[in-house]
Amino acid sequence: MSELKRTPLRDFHAANGARLVDFAGWEMPVQYRSILEEHKAVRRAAGLFDVSHMGEVEVRGPQAAAFLDHVVTNDVSKLYPGRVLYSPMCYPNGGVVDDLLVYMRAPEDYFLCINAGNIAKDLAWLHEQAAGYDVTVTDRSEDYALLAIQGPVAARIVQALTGAKLDAVKYYHFVEGTVAGVQCMISRTGYTGEDGFELYHANGDAVTLANALLEAGKPHGVELAGLGARDSLRLEAGYPLYGHEITAEISPLTAGLGWTVKLAKAADFNGRAALRQEKEQGGAHQVVFFKTGDRRIVRQDTPVLATDGATVGRVLSGTLSPMLNEAIGSALVDRAAVAAGLQVDIRGTKFNLQLVKPPFVELKKNP
Repeated sequence: MSELKRTPLRDFHAANGARLVDFAGWEMPVQYRSILEEHKAVRRAAGLFDVSHMGEVEVRGPQAAAFLDHVVTNDVSKLYPGRVLYSPMCYPNGGVVDDLLVYMRAPEDYFLCINAGNIAKDLAWLHEQAAGYDVTVTDRSEDYALLAIQGPVAARIVQALTGAKLDAVKYYHFVEGTVAGVQCMISRTGYTGEDGFELYHANGDAVTLANALLEAGKPHGVELAGLGARDSLRLEAGYPLYGHEITAEISPLTAGLGWTVKLAKAADFNGRAALRQEKEQGGAHQVVFFKTGDRRIVRQDTPVLATDGATVGRVLSGTLSPMLNEAIGSALVDRAAVAAGLQVDIRGTKFNLQLVKPPFVELKKNP
């Protein structure tokens, strides 16, 4: 078994009582005190996450925008310096290579944040697609650490440590500045459904920044939060996780991410023909979100049944919602079976799936 990779905060996590696990080949904190308490802290106050395992890629050159518009489904031409775009990146058949964030720093200078488990695959795909474009694609994953502070008081905590005027930074925008003396790309984005910031900075500054955020956040109820809470928070918000709600076999349209697929944009892009056909003809399957009214978690790959007992799908993600105190999840099901009702069998007990349009809980409006 190969040795696990570590973020620059590995010893910080251990010193703060984290339970460390293998996540996508990285030794990462799954929890500190309690997933339940960490989750609630993010919804009620703030949580501090280490997400330094994520990948960072620079895309530069005269044709950087044209290249990115070719590889992602959303419309890169709508970006301007300081703006962030969420988008899937698709194969020609409409399946998803990855979902990512595109940052526009300048007209010929873009910055991508990609999923940790997909770094090697994404880079190979981007380099292959770059042929014929006047563009350079550079892996910067080893250079950056990334901290996320999320929750209703997150902005207050960060503002106490920076001269940047955070009120002027709207949702899905970013600025360059210092936080606790550390040079950061301060991005008003996140994966919890709450307001907050993701702070990209040099690896060597991670411990300094984490300690400063933790200290500034203590009077406000900040909690260190691990991957367990990150997953339950994103599922409550209805956000997809690569390998679950979106995969090489599950398209953005099937996943309910049609708002990210700009079929009418000027640039042609990978997957456009397949996605147009799916939109016109309707896909055979769809991703649905559900709750059960019971606390028993519905595990990934649990069969989804029609009321007559026939298998019509499978569970993609499942957890206990700490805010609702009941099981929630997502499933890939036959589109034709949805209207008639869906069930799961948990150790001999059948539960009806109550379909929900996420988010599962009321989330505060982002600025």
